[in-house]
Amino acid sequence: MGSVDLIKSCLDSIRQVSDQISEAILYLDDGCLETFQFIGAFPLLLELGVRAVCNLENMSPLDATASWDSTFVGPAKKIVIITSRLLSDAHRYILRCLGTHRTIRHCTIFTSISETAHSAYIDSPLGPDAFHEYESLLIQDYEELLRKCEEKGFLSHHDKITASAEDDPLRKLASEDDSWSRWSTKDCEPTIEASPAKRDLYDDESNYTEAEGSKKMLISVLHFPLIICPISPRAFVLPSEGTVAESCLSNAHEDSLSPGLPPISTGRPIDGEDVPPGVTLTAHFLYHLADKMDLKMEIFSLGDTSKIIGKMLTDMSSLYDVGRRSKRSAGLLIIDRTLDLLTPCCHGDSFLDRMLFSLPRRERTSSSSLVKNAQTSSKYSPGTIKLAPLDIRIPFEKVLSKDEHGTSSIQLFENILTFISGWQSGEVDSEYALGDTSDKAHNNKLDSFSMPNGSFLSNYTGAKYLEALLDRGAKDGFMLIKKWLLEALQHEKVPFGSKGRLALTSASELHAMVKKLAQDQISLLKNRGIIELALAAEIALQEPQSSHWDAFVSAERILSVSSADTSQSLSSQIRDFINTSILVKSTQQNKRIETSEALLSFQDALLLSVIGFILAGENFPTSVNTGPFSWEEEHSLKEAIVDAILENPSSAKFQFLCGLEKELEAKSKNANVNDEDASEKTSKIDDFDDQWGSWDDEDTDHNNEQAYGEMQLKLELRDRVDQLFKFFHKLSSLKWRSPALREGLASLSKYGSDTYNRKGLLYKVLTAVLLKYDIPGLEYHSSAVGRFFKSGFGRFGLGQAKPNLGEQSILLIFVVGGINGLEVREVMEAISENSRPDLEIILGGTNLLTPDDMFELMLGSSSFI
Repeated sequence: MGSVDLIKSCLDSIRQVSDQISEAILYLDDGCLETFQFIGAFPLLLELGVRAVCNLENMSPLDATASWDSTFVGPAKKIVIITSRLLSDAHRYILRCLGTHRTIRHCTIFTSISETAHSAYIDSPLGPDAFHEYESLLIQDYEELLRKCEEKGFLSHHDKITASAEDDPLRKLASEDDSWSRWSTKDCEPTIEASPAKRDLYDDESNYTEAEGSKKMLISVLHFPLIICPISPRAFVLPSEGTVAESCLSNAHEDSLSPGLPPISTGRPIDGEDVPPGVTLTAHFLYHLADKMDLKMEIFSLGDTSKIIGKMLTDMSSLYDVGRRSKRSAGLLIIDRTLDLLTPCCHGDSFLDRMLFSLPRRERTSSSSLVKNAQTSSKYSPGTIKLAPLDIRIPFEKVLSKDEHGTSSIQLFENILTFISGWQSGEVDSEYALGDTSDKAHNNKLDSFSMPNGSFLSNYTGAKYLEALLDRGAKDGFMLIKKWLLEALQHEKVPFGSKGRLALTSASELHAMVKKLAQDQISLLKNRGIIELALAAEIALQEPQSSHWDAFVSAERILSVSSADTSQSLSSQIRDFINTSILVKSTQQNKRIETSEALLSFQDALLLSVIGFILAGENFPTSVNTGPFSWEEEHSLKEAIVDAILENPSSAKFQFLCGLEKELEAKSKNANVNDEDASEKTSKIDDFDDQWGSWDDEDTDHNNEQAYGEMQLKLELRDRVDQLFKFFHKLSSLKWRSPALREGLASLSKYGSDTYNRKGLLYKVLTAVLLKYDIPGLEYHSSAVGRFFKSGFGRFGLGQAKPNLGEQSILLIFVVGGINGLEVREVMEAISENSRPDLEIILGGTNLLTPDDMFELMLGSSSFI
């Protein structure tokens, strides 16, 4: 049997549906687009005969005219839709596709959510036979659209969908977006005279008769489980805009930290009715992932939420795995993210984390968020998790701007625009012809261009660049990229003088090497993978990204050293960071420095406060009510935060300040007015006696009203900051809330040195597992065979021995709540240090987390505060 390879498994799963997708228009939603970009699936789709690949949320009637292969004749007769969402959430987009493409006779829908998960999801309107139920409902809606077209002619899609969404709650989801009224079939229909191909296509559509319309649309719904984003053959996360990653992992209660994080592990059992939807969906995903990869799991869990998922997996294995004994044995370790919040909050030495910190990502589209009907929403679904998408953007307009006017520079831009025309051939027009070397043409074209979304992290044919970079720190990664560039230049026989090849890499040096390698068009296309990585590395090394990262690293090191000293020292450092964030605003106002972006902002100071409270909880005695600091220390921190908000109210846009936006905006405007009038007032009023005589009743009332409003705002801010510190107290009490887990995590620290103790939880747990140490709090979930022996033959001494997780040849570690790049690197280090080359390990998580993502989960729009 071959080794485990996530990318290969994903590509094989696409090959298994080749009959369905051949000669079809393929629609992918935003989550599936991320997956297909990560695995590099588009060449395979072309090989399998797909007509075109289109975005489900942004579908257009023009999609029918697109074709990857000129051999296709006539309009498309079938479409395939692959979605990472519940069918009820994707329904309005699916119905719009069917209503727009009138020649389609066969529609196949693949969803990453299994049929049993659909019925188990608390807000799903579908029952146990979810797929067949949805097929019937979709056919009814489609036939209703056809009848309306016959009766009233071509209506807008909004009217069509609204007319058919009166009785069924599932159909009502399709009519909630008023922006769809622009999708009129008449308005969106292309001009027939545009081209012979389009004329033939729409001539065929014009022959669409009532007899053909009466033909029953063939609709089938199937399960497509492998919708994951592999960042390497052994590490993956879930698509950020899929239902599983967006669903809540925690309901709002006293032990909750965020909807996107498991609650604090206290050891108390959770009622079955209170299980969050994200937990249920995660359990179903892990079951079908193991099934698709032919793995028979021995399940272990660490943490309360992981324990629930482990029990669900065990129950599903008992029901569905009877008679399946040909699978490979593997160990599954499920871990709660809340057991280690410090690692993803910090800026660790990881090349991948440094890239994610520096590079822009595509913003979420409003249409991609889940639409919940008021009648189907419940108290168990407080909202959705909205983290930044995994689509990495390489801004060519910044890195390859036309700053030189030599012949080589013009040739470079011509090559790049030619490259763009290859990626986005449908968007190239005469306005930006390749021969036009004007600044405007270059800047506009480059500004609108980004590499295919997510391709920075995708599987690049012929070279697994990212896999080689995952186990390296930032500096080593930059030097490795420089080495690859030099090798590419040598292979292309391009001369490049580099005296200090082993010296530290600079942004200017990378820029010069990219220019040399991109001068030849063939070289540009051949080496586009390494060029893209080099451009990303150059951005990370530029200002202000480099200084901002270094400022974070230094601040976190200061907090770590202070936490080993006294609570007074740690609280003083946190207060200094908050006060420094006020300095950023004042320096911007006075224009004393030009690189104020390199300083830590108030949001950065709040993230450092989170880190400081977690460190305080690990080093100082604490409780949920009092916190790790004394009353005086905590009071000074609260006042510092209140002063920072009042000093710069325009930048204080956080979830815990929700409802105070108008007051803070008014405060910001008054501050600007007061600054302008300050000099005039001081010149007119010399002392208190003089101003006493100059006051009139109107000015007095206005000043009193303004002072009263400011006092009310300050009192309200203090109440909000008190709520914020209650959340900080939860963070500081993580280590002390569960006695069993406290003993387990403490026991891991005695196995290593100071370097070992500075590692993250995954490194410590995996090291203990490989050394076959006992981990208190680690629970084994018996298999169906194990429970059979326990209940029956166990009475005769034929019980099943508990397996050792460290003896498994395949190990899958899944972190409920997400992983970061540093943990991927540390897991690889643990395997290397313990001399287990035979071990095949897979690391997965709900999301790929950055410190900004952690801030969003705990204090941003995806938080409970």
